[in-house]
Amino acid sequence: MPLSHFDDSGKAHMVDVSDKDVTARIAVAQGHITMTAQTLALIKDGSAAKGDVLGTARLAGIMAAKKTADLIPLCHPLPITKVSVELTPDDALPGVQITATVKTTGQTGVEMEALTAVSVAALTVHDMVKAVQKDMVIGGVRVTLKDGGKSGRFEA
Repeated sequence: MPLSHFDDSGKAHMVDVSDKDVTARIAVAQGHITMTAQTLALIKDGSAAKGDVLGTARLAGIMAAKKTADLIPLCHPLPITKVSVELTPDDALPGVQITATVKTTGQTGVEMEALTAVSVAALTVHDMVKAVQKDMVIGGVRVTLKDGGKSGRFEA
């Protein structure tokens, strides 16, 4: 199967979506950031020196989804109709589970926007508590749901 982001001569290009149907589209992505139980406790009780870690990371993820086309060279700028970013402290990791949901009505999907939202939310958590822990690990970033458009529904 040929990759759509390359033309016949192998050069990267933006895919022409002008002939695609406008449909309701949704993507959900997930990821996490692991840390020590002590760092997680600072986040949960709101005592991190930089302030509300989860609230700030939520806003950063939302903002990032809206800027995806500015960050990923071949992404189309899209009229996003919804972005939600959920950050859930998880003692079992220990760390924070992150889920982003992005919706649009358009000619191409929003998987990259959901992945970007999760990634930037995780990076923001890292930035806000790196003074107390340098070795946090961001991982598991993946699309877990995509629906709409010609290829239909994907669920991990």
